[in-house]
Amino acid sequence: MSNREEAEIQLSELDLLSSMFPYEEEFVVTDQLAVAELKHYAENESAEMPSSKVEFSMACALPFKYPTVLPEITVRSSALSRSQQIHLNSDLKTYLMQNSSGEPCMLSAREWVKDHAAAYIGKERLSSSVTTSNAMQSEDNTFTRLWIYSHHIYNKQKRKNIIDWAKELALSGFCMPGKPGVVCVEGLQSSCEEFWSRVRRLTWKRILIRHREDVSLEGGGHAEIQKQRKFSTLEEKCFDAHGARGNHMDLGQLYHFLEEKGCADIFQMYFGVEGH
Repeated sequence: MSNREEAEIQLSELDLLSSMFPYEEEFVVTDQLAVAELKHYAENESAEMPSSKVEFSMACALPFKYPTVLPEITVRSSALSRSQQIHLNSDLKTYLMQNSSGEPCMLSAREWVKDHAAAYIGKERLSSSVTTSNAMQSEDNTFTRLWIYSHHIYNKQKRKNIIDWAKELALSGFCMPGKPGVVCVEGLQSSCEEFWSRVRRLTWKRILIRHREDVSLEGGGHAEIQKQRKFSTLEEKCFDAHGARGNHMDLGQLYHFLEEKGCADIFQMYFGVEGH
């Protein structure tokens, strides 16, 4: 893997983390200059290698060779004694060494901590269980719409997975294959999160949540869910594919499709220009 590919992967994962944790108390990049240097290096072949590491408030530093080498992660909590903290961080590092295989691993590290931290804080287990239960109940009362961007979607099995998983989870929306790839799913928040968890585990050059919408369901019933939907089912949409490999869609037609569904503003979020 080249240095520039590693830089692009770091930027992609930072985008993903910032979309998942939009509030400052959850995720803060502490050195914007380091991010700017990394972006400049990724976009310009003649640029020099960045001199600063990208750091953020999850107590993690990304070495420039990440994801080829492991990130420098330290989990801290006032609920942990010094020996518990050392034990937890040692086990986390072991887990990443055995499972990262040179792939982006920040999200899997977060999931590991979320799933295992209670075991290091004996008295906190009950509280953790109650919190998880409350979070699941909250997700069942929230309607979510995820707008996912991928560098490209070609693989037939991935395209089949997207359709099949959406059907299994009672999600509606659409998938536009090609380069770039666009996926929209909508439904109960818990189902959308499960869909995203499955999709992001597949192998992608770049994939991230470009935008998300969350709406509280007053009654939480089927009728209220249907009222919030902009799409009736999830289907694959192709718009006059063209290009040497037939993998580029007519974005003008995509814009009109979004406009018909009352989602025209999403076009600028994806492509940085107003649709027409």
